[in-house]
Amino acid sequence: MKIAAIDLGTNTFHLIIAEKNDNGMTILYKTNKPVKLGQDITLENRIIPAAFERGINCLKAFSTTLQQYGISNVRAVATSAVRSASNGQAFIDAVKQHTGITIDVIDGNDEAHLIYKGVKASGAIQGKSLIMDIGGGSTEFIFCDEQGFYWKKSFDIGAARLMQKFFKSDPLSITDQQHIQNHLRDTLPELIAFGKSFSAQTLIGSAGAFETYSSMLNPSLNIHQISTAPINVNAYHQLSEKLIASTHQERSQMPNLIPLRVDMIVMASLITNYVLAQLGLQQITLSTYDLKMGVLQGME
Repeated sequence: MKIAAIDLGTNTFHLIIAEKNDNGMTILYKTNKPVKLGQDITLENRIIPAAFERGINCLKAFSTTLQQYGISNVRAVATSAVRSASNGQAFIDAVKQHTGITIDVIDGNDEAHLIYKGVKASGAIQGKSLIMDIGGGSTEFIFCDEQGFYWKKSFDIGAARLMQKFFKSDPLSITDQQHIQNHLRDTLPELIAFGKSFSAQTLIGSAGAFETYSSMLNPSLNIHQISTAPINVNAYHQLSEKLIASTHQERSQMPNLIPLRVDMIVMASLITNYVLAQLGLQQITLSTYDLKMGVLQGME
């Protein structure tokens, strides 16, 4: 049985097509496009016209690919940008009209649940862990082990959202860094309180920024051919310091740092650093499986 999942993220739209049978699942096709649906969304809480058009055009292309693969069983899920935008429903209606694709807007809890299912399928969960998925609009946290999850929540502290609010200097000034730290402290007390009682050993980074960390630290690693990989904590901290201290121009020339993440990786690093420090986590694991793999896992 051929199935497909579309993940309409705040920054990136993903399409993944798989063959599912009793023996498991084989990925047939996978792509992503830097749509930037959440561009300037914090100004008026609307998807701006240019981003609206980019989203429609991307999904037209995805629709063509689905037809080429003969896919009728597809689930498209939208997250922070669409659910928070005042014209989110207008975007959903326009997508349906132009492409025939029905979009399911999921809330933060559902998003976290699907991320857990995707990460679990990767095999990355080994003992008490904290899964973190840094998106453009929101970041999801799931405390879990191999048996299940014990706490999960989505917060509106995605990298694009923080960037639009706090990225005022180049390189990011100490003052702006402190503003972000204060914002994280004010936003995440519930996470930190539960985390200190749960005592997770490992931070599992779900795709996105963590794939970038891995690729920059280990250029020989083929992200597209693995489901999980360790990230050396000390090497990560050295990379993080370099990213935060650098200018946009300097980061744009760093190997394996894709253009979409040249600035957002700074926000992602600050979030990662805050969580590592507050919870005393000493291990980091990458899971290349994320929400879209969780969507596929739940399809029949």
